[in-house]
Amino acid sequence: MNFDKELDARGLNCPLPILRAKKSLAELTSGQVLRVVSTDPGSVKDFAAFAKQTGNELLASGEQGKEFEFFIKRK
Repeated sequence: MNFDKELDARGLNCPLPILRAKKSLAELTSGQVLRVVSTDPGSVKDFAAFAKQTGNELLASGEQGKEFEFFIKRK
């Protein structure tokens, strides 16, 4: 999937991946996509809730080994 910016949140625990994603999304324009890579298993639920609360769209999420990947489209 194409994305405009990438955030490496590996090794960070809740709530840091969400806080960094929020900051990164603020730097994007509407419609742009942020890719986030995290190692925190709790981030799966966190990013789904974050997208719902903020109005940004969680386009896709997946797990590769012990890493979680999220694609978030800025509202």
